[in-house]
Formats: sequence, C-alpha cells, structure tokens
Amino acid sequence: MWYVIYTKPGKEDTVAGSLHGIGLNVLNPKYRTKKYKRNKLVDVIEPLFPCYMFARFDKEKYAHLITYTRGVRYIVGKQHPIVVRDEIIDAIRESMEEGDVVVIKPERFESGERVIIREGPFRNFYGIFEREIKGNERVMILLETIHYKIELDRHFLKKL
Repeated sequence: MWYVIYTKPGKEDTVAGSLHGIGLNVLNPKYRTKKYKRNKLVDVIEPLFPCYMFARFDKEKYAHLITYTRGVRYIVGKQHPIVVRDEIIDAIRESMEEGDVVVIKPERFESGERVIIREGPFRNFYGIFEREIKGNERVMILLETIHYKIELDRHFLKKL
C-alpha cells in the first residue's frame, strides 16, 4: 500500500534516497517553474508537495524504520497511517516526464480577465490580461494601479 510521509523542510530528496536504499518504492514528485534569483529569471525544479512524499511499504514491517529515518517527521496518520489509492499515484505518474518532474500546464487566460502577479518585481500587483506574446510563455497585461502595460512570463500569473 502507498502511504504519505511528512518530512522536514528541504529533506524530501534525502529521505527518498534513504527509503529507496532500503528497497522501498518511493514517489517524490517535482515540478518545473520559473523564479527570480539574484534578479535573473531562472528555471527551478521544486517539490510538487513540499515536505511530503509517497512510499509503498508494508506498514507492519517498515513503519518503525521509516519513522526513525533521518529527515522524516512522521507517517501521515501516525498510529493509523492514511492509505493513498493507487489511482492517485498513477495519475501523478502519468503527468510526469524526465524522472520525477510533473508537467504543469500553464493557466489559460481570456482577454479582460483579472489576474494577480505571483512572482517577480511586480509581485502581488493586480492586472487585466490583454494577450499572449510569442507563443505560450509571454503575456501582456495592464497593471491596474498605474494603468501601464507590461510583458511578463505567464507562469507568474494567477486568475482571481
């Protein structure tokens, strides 16, 4: 059966390696996104579920060992671990490519939709979606507060 393991922040890969090393089937999904680092837009790969991962194991045989693995906080459900259905694991795996990276398709926006900017120098600014530019990656929006049009990466937008 599949279970959810809650890890310490940033320890998902370490725990996944440890559990894989003892022969357990582990799913530690990640996703690719874009973020500003040192004022540059870069691609980053982050955990899809920060501090959580999935493992398939016999709880009677491995629960104690997993609980005391370095980086693990606990198995979700503790004394009565919560079972994750195979269909959920299969759905996550179907959306994966390049190992454990899940492909998240960017949101589609309609002209005139109100959006909020999630990242970058205009973070938390509201705007009105105007149009796509150069394929699917860049978009043009009108900033509400200063009535100024800007071009930015579509990954930074979220519908309201």
